[in-house]
Amino acid sequence: MSKQPLLLPYNKNINLKNRVVMAPMTRSRANNDGNIPTDELHGLYYEQRASAGLIITEGSQVSNKAVGYINTAGIHTDEQVEGWKKVTKRVHEKGGKIFIQLWHVGRMSHPDFHNGELPLSSSALNPNAKSYTPEGFKDTVTPKAMTIAEIKQTVLDFKNAAANAVKAGFDGVEIHSSNGYLFHQFFNNTSNNRTDEYGGSIENKTRFFFEVLEAITEVIPQEKIGARFNPSLNGLFGMTMDEETIPTFEYIIKKLNDYNLAYVHLSEPFTDVSDIPYAVKEIAKHFRPLYNGTLMINAGFDQEKGNKVIENGDADLVAYGKLFISNPDLVERFENNLELAEWDEDTFYTTGPKGYTDYPKASK
Repeated sequence: MSKQPLLLPYNKNINLKNRVVMAPMTRSRANNDGNIPTDELHGLYYEQRASAGLIITEGSQVSNKAVGYINTAGIHTDEQVEGWKKVTKRVHEKGGKIFIQLWHVGRMSHPDFHNGELPLSSSALNPNAKSYTPEGFKDTVTPKAMTIAEIKQTVLDFKNAAANAVKAGFDGVEIHSSNGYLFHQFFNNTSNNRTDEYGGSIENKTRFFFEVLEAITEVIPQEKIGARFNPSLNGLFGMTMDEETIPTFEYIIKKLNDYNLAYVHLSEPFTDVSDIPYAVKEIAKHFRPLYNGTLMINAGFDQEKGNKVIENGDADLVAYGKLFISNPDLVERFENNLELAEWDEDTFYTTGPKGYTDYPKASK
């Protein structure tokens, strides 16, 4: 048995057989009227990857207002819960663990998803990005700034989604507060110009996230909750950093020490931020000293880098995305140092089994 750090068990709030995590990835396979996950596609896809220490599902919208991409499986209706039950059963029967990622895309959506109504966000500021609609990519629009009542309703939507996740048999939930989506839109000055209790100061800009976290703890234990952040995201998903961006995330991560979470999930920069003086270029190394709990890191890791970041003490768990698409047996390949299969980007967001459940396992 290999003693690679990635393959060692992890037991702190969350008991995992190894430290290789399947990252959340939108795959757009719920192409049915109810956006319901199916046993034959979603069930098989996640079952095939159950040797991961932990699976985090694709982002799952917490309400109709939260959706912003085609064919994404939700977690807000009884039919969706029943669909997810089949998925969690298959993963558990293979000895795996699975969290669901709770998602609201905010202004990254489009009126096409909302009967012509504007998507919601922290402020009426267009991200000037693209939205993947049923008719293809379209330019984003200026969203509607959320009222206090809409913020409170969205808190309840996340709480309801977490309760549904428990009903569906998930081992936990991850709050998607990353990648330019709704919470991230509240965090950043370039997307939040509010003057009420949800804008201005760092405490105000992060209030919504912590209100959601508190609400979720009423229906699921803290140690079954994770949260994902992308502190140095710049130039993607409508996000632009400024001098207060990193201090905002430092405040969030430090405050999360007051909770007993399953993990905090951070991303290394998605783009080159070396020319931005106030960006952090090495996220795990920067935030590890600030957080006492379990730290998960992702973005661009291979086997060697994954082992190294754990060995150096900068992270406890490593999340892999695209490598898990084309290598359902990624853990076994790491264990036996086998060659990794290449993924097909043309099938990332298509429908059906091609490029989803048809990647073979390695022959030893």
